[in-house]
Amino acid sequence: MTEAGDQTPTGIRARARALVTYSTTQRSITGLIMVNAVILAMETSPAIMERAGEALILADKCILAVFVAEMILKLVAFGRGFFRDPWNLFDAMVIGIALVPATESLSVLRALRILRVLRLISAVPSLRRVVGALLHAVPGMSSVVALLSVIYFVFAVMATKLFSGAFPQWFGDIGGSAYSLFQIMTLESWSMGIVRPVMEVYPLAWIFFVPFILITSFAVLNLFIGIIVDAMQTHAHSDPNQTPEPTMTELRAEIRALREEVGRLNGKRDGSPDGESG
Repeated sequence: MTEAGDQTPTGIRARARALVTYSTTQRSITGLIMVNAVILAMETSPAIMERAGEALILADKCILAVFVAEMILKLVAFGRGFFRDPWNLFDAMVIGIALVPATESLSVLRALRILRVLRLISAVPSLRRVVGALLHAVPGMSSVVALLSVIYFVFAVMATKLFSGAFPQWFGDIGGSAYSLFQIMTLESWSMGIVRPVMEVYPLAWIFFVPFILITSFAVLNLFIGIIVDAMQTHAHSDPNQTPEPTMTELRAEIRALREEVGRLNGKRDGSPDGESG
């Protein structure tokens, strides 16, 4: 049984739903999000703010007012269903942060205004599909994170015991060793910055670092990529809004039907209703 808030909308609710779901309205909101992003970027320039600061602040407030009006229309249009859509809740959170007064104690909220640009994710369907696929990949990624954590712990303990005496700045404790190993895993100045200095004291240290790089950078991290790609493919196949590609059997059946139709048309044009001669 449907709830009272989920009944077929009439009157004001029907008009509000038609307005917020209208393609022109959605494109306009997307355009305003992009304009707002440009305005927020311009506000970071002291020179621009000195010349046109008041106009930019006024434009920012007007755009925010449009976003608030859109949110109110969505509440009127969808009723309780508004709160069942996670994208609506995301938009409401972003707009709510922008509405909080940025006093001295809450000055960080001025920087958080840029979060309004993230509304592009909810406004553009293709971006929503990508985020949905990433969220779908989280359970599989958690297993890889657990595996990577075990590997990090083992190698961090080994590195601390092996190299802490000569290089306490990099491997003095487990936390420092883990951070140094993270730098090595990202391949950021790993050779000249860490490994070669260590090898000057411990010539066989490469036996420790090379397997670590092979396991983490080239094996475990590629599992992340594989899981994400698989999740995106699965999400794309399960998307009800996406038209599935026809199979080879379906294509052959359509070609056969087209040939039969062409044969019947040729037969009628020649005077034989069934497409048969003589």
